[in-house]
Amino acid sequence: MMSEEVRIAFEQQVLLLALNDILPSKVLAPRLKETTKYKRIVASVAQLGLIEPLSVARQKGGRYLLLDGHVRFDALRAQGASQARCLVAEDDEAFTYNKRVNRLSAIQEHYMIVRALERGVPEEKLARALSVDVKVIRQRRHLLCGISSEVAEFLKDRPVGHHAFQKLRKMKPIRQLEVAELMVSANNYTFSYVKALLATSKAADLHRPDELRKATGLSTEQMARLEREMAAVGEDYKELEMSYGDDMLVLVVAAGFLERLLSKPDIERFLTGRHPEFLDNFRAIVLAASLDQTAAAA
Repeated sequence: MMSEEVRIAFEQQVLLLALNDILPSKVLAPRLKETTKYKRIVASVAQLGLIEPLSVARQKGGRYLLLDGHVRFDALRAQGASQARCLVAEDDEAFTYNKRVNRLSAIQEHYMIVRALERGVPEEKLARALSVDVKVIRQRRHLLCGISSEVAEFLKDRPVGHHAFQKLRKMKPIRQLEVAELMVSANNYTFSYVKALLATSKAADLHRPDELRKATGLSTEQMARLEREMAAVGEDYKELEMSYGDDMLVLVVAAGFLERLLSKPDIERFLTGRHPEFLDNFRAIVLAASLDQTAAAA
């Protein structure tokens, strides 16, 4: 079977376009300019210039429609810029562009900051560019201190918050990897979830178990019971995860058979008259399978 050719989403050359030739596809809300995110982007453009090019689509008459980068576009115009580097998209839909873009994770941001510092960019300039305090730059520079290299590689593309790494750092490498796997399996990268997993870690898996016991306020017996309960929950979760695929396959096959069965008027009339309770259950199974398939496709 021949594989279909993958179409490139953007023109390969970055163009330098006049801002007057770019038409915004939306108007920024006035309250947006009061947000921290807007001020951070404006400060970044002022200090470092335009790092991520604007995304545009060609229009008639040599004009371009702005798909992504409205805040950067607004910041450039406010600072008196006349041109900007742009990526020209093949599709003129912002949704299509955003679907193809992966935003920086905490680990990727860490690598970016480290590279900038290694190239001689002062901490103060980076702080102004990102609109944060110098202390924040130093914290993010050392984000992976105490974090296993395997865990860093495993979570590099995941939306793990900066504070979650503070909790991971308290664990030994093996436990860090276990927690990272649980985060990915549950698709839960919140600080609260990592904090809960830290609280239920065994003393042997922590660098300073005594500090954790004091912080939680739980007795040794309570912590031991909590550890056993979390271990049992983890085992149950893994068993469910392993059986989920087989169960879904059986459900889809059964639902397909029932759907064909109910499509026959004679059978549906028979069930309606003799076994209405079966008919309701069969319809519920078909509906459940269709909803699962719709959710998976989304």
